Amino acid sequence: MNNSTQANAELMRFDGKPSWGAAFPQAMQHVLAMLIGNITPPMLIAGICGLSPEEQIMLTQAAMIIGGITTLLQLFPVFGFGMKLPNVMGVAFAYMPILTIIGANYGIAAIFGSQLVAGFVSIFIGMFIGKIRRFFPPIVSGTVVMSIGLSLYQTAINYIGGGSAAQSNGTFGSGKFWILAILTLVVTLACNFFGKGLLKASGMLIGIIVGYIAALIMGNVVSFADLQTASWFALPRPFYFGLEFHPDAILMMILMYVVQAVQTIGDVSSTTMGGFGRECTDKELGGAIKGQGLCGMIGACIGGLPTDPYSQNVGLICTTKVVARRVFTMVGVIMLVAGVFPKFSGLMATIPQPVLGGATVTVFAAITMSGIQLLNEQPMNYRNRMIVGIALALGIGIDAAPEILQFVPELLNNIFGSSLMVSFLIVFVLNIIIPKDDSPAE
Repeated sequence: MNNSTQANAELMRFDGKPSWGAAFPQAMQHVLAMLIGNITPPMLIAGICGLSPEEQIMLTQAAMIIGGITTLLQLFPVFGFGMKLPNVMGVAFAYMPILTIIGANYGIAAIFGSQLVAGFVSIFIGMFIGKIRRFFPPIVSGTVVMSIGLSLYQTAINYIGGGSAAQSNGTFGSGKFWILAILTLVVTLACNFFGKGLLKASGMLIGIIVGYIAALIMGNVVSFADLQTASWFALPRPFYFGLEFHPDAILMMILMYVVQAVQTIGDVSSTTMGGFGRECTDKELGGAIKGQGLCGMIGACIGGLPTDPYSQNVGLICTTKVVARRVFTMVGVIMLVAGVFPKFSGLMATIPQPVLGGATVTVFAAITMSGIQLLNEQPMNYRNRMIVGIALALGIGIDAAPEILQFVPELLNNIFGSSLMVSFLIVFVLNIIIPKDDSPAE
């Protein structure tokens, strides 16, 4: 066996020991694939909650740190927390609709307060996942994932137009913002459709780099003031953002953790099937969900938003078959190192909002289509079509006309003012109470 063949063999075994030289390029490929997805949600939430530039950098730092911690815990389980499987964990876009509602209504402290409670509850979800898994078939999980994607489109469009700053100064939707967004989107799609290997995996990152360069050429779009004042090294400041506990925010976050547990099942199943050629066990699923719950609690204390496995990295595992724990250990360590350097987060914070908007459209579209793909795993007979249609119609309809809830108590208004929560509750209940229809799809 020559050295190249032996190196490949070591990369494709979980306990393999590939050389650091062979492992590093594989690790960087995963870092590049998840980087923008990990830092974008905290940047969006910082804008929604009206945080200062310094606080936005802190939130971005914490995202890298909590992503690294969660990735390492999943690799090296502690007392049953973690799945002992390769994956890359990071701040999840799927939580954005709920984080947006809580942040807009109560502020950043309420996000972390509800996350602390929901993370604790999620540990029990992981403990009993084998028993409750049957209540979340593809018709439920698919509807929820599709609703998540649809509810995020408004966020992307607001960023394409220039965000809240552009709305306040009257430049929202100006031509230069459209140019930046469309250029970023086109480059991202070109890499995704026509690229191969690392080029394809890093499509969104490349699109943002091109959009960023174009913004620099335009002038008066990128500001480096906050980057210059950012320090070189800083550790997270526990409880800096505070903790607030509101019943409606806590309930919404718990339901979101339940939804994400279902999505985690899909990601972990894809990892074991694509990387190891087998089904995942209930122990692995439970460990993954408990690990996310524990790290959610840690994140709430240091400013890190909720995490989940990244589907793009799952796709890389399935494509390359690289599963060596050493590779993913390097990924986690790189994320931790990046998280303690505010200059890195400060540089990320200079990315113009139209560039982020153009890039995230592809992510939100992918989430929506993932939901449709899940739905197709069950026959689309009359029963299932009506359940999905009613859930989406009421959820999106109420979101489009929120004034219909003006006479509802505030607690219920906050919960049912989210299209995601309405769609989830309706599809969950209807799937239980409406008898199964065994007729084939029409």
